[in-house]
Amino acid sequence: MSAVKRALMLVVPMIAFAVGGGLYVPPTTMESTETGSELPLLSLPSLPSWANEALPDFAAYRDTTEKKAAFFSFLYPRIVLANSRILLERSYLDSLAGKDTLSKKERQWLKAQADRLRVDGKIGSDQQFALLRKRLDVIPPSLVLAQAANESAWGTSRFATKGNNLFGQWCFSKGCGLVPRGRVEGASHEVAKFPSPYRSVRAYIQNLNRHETYQTMRDIRQEDRLANDPLSGVDMAQGLLGYSERGEEYVEEIRAMIHYNNLSFYDEDFRDAIKDTSPDNLLNQASASNATRLLPGQKGPTKIPAEG
Repeated sequence: MSAVKRALMLVVPMIAFAVGGGLYVPPTTMESTETGSELPLLSLPSLPSWANEALPDFAAYRDTTEKKAAFFSFLYPRIVLANSRILLERSYLDSLAGKDTLSKKERQWLKAQADRLRVDGKIGSDQQFALLRKRLDVIPPSLVLAQAANESAWGTSRFATKGNNLFGQWCFSKGCGLVPRGRVEGASHEVAKFPSPYRSVRAYIQNLNRHETYQTMRDIRQEDRLANDPLSGVDMAQGLLGYSERGEEYVEEIRAMIHYNNLSFYDEDFRDAIKDTSPDNLLNQASASNATRLLPGQKGPTKIPAEG
């Protein structure tokens, strides 16, 4: 580990997202339970109804601290939901990697994941498992929260309020989203519309997990995984140089937002939430019937992160 990385790990005590132990086996029907603009994860428990709720009116808040608290409280459960569903898939992937022989349904599941995450390689090969393991992984809540706040102006931008798009994600089919007012003549991209903010979170995570632009981010995450180090939103932000034309300036802005708003608080809470890696706990996280169950402090007094 580099000296810079060690220093960052001391300054920002981020968390390790590790899944082991119990096994979740997808239903044999192989039906998709997630729909929307993003490609779906397959064979997961049904989404709770609150995942389809609309974006609140954050512009109604006059106090900045209250608006930030409301924004984080709304978005964090949706991040936990999305990450927990990924952890179920990752756990199942690891179980298949340990098998000598794969069934037809298991091979179909691998192919579906490989297609979704744009992974090449022979189905069931060591190469495919290695590539899938690298891409089928979580994004630290601190990074998701910081980018969502930055890209959506704390949930008040036109793209957020009209299209549930919290991350400025583009699409390229006519009518797929909202046309940017300042779009260059001759350009065809639109800013994607999503059925709900949760779908925007899912599509954003999938984008980071599969697009070639974010290979460096995935390399940083894998390095931490292999070293059993905590996943660091501050570290992983370095892999977002291509997310904005502002490059390094954008990366430093995201890092500053993580620090200033003490967003590592949410990473620590998520670590506590997945300490129990049994199938029952992961399933409970991945299909919680009430968003408040996924808020911080549910195992003790509720805490609110203080601004630094």
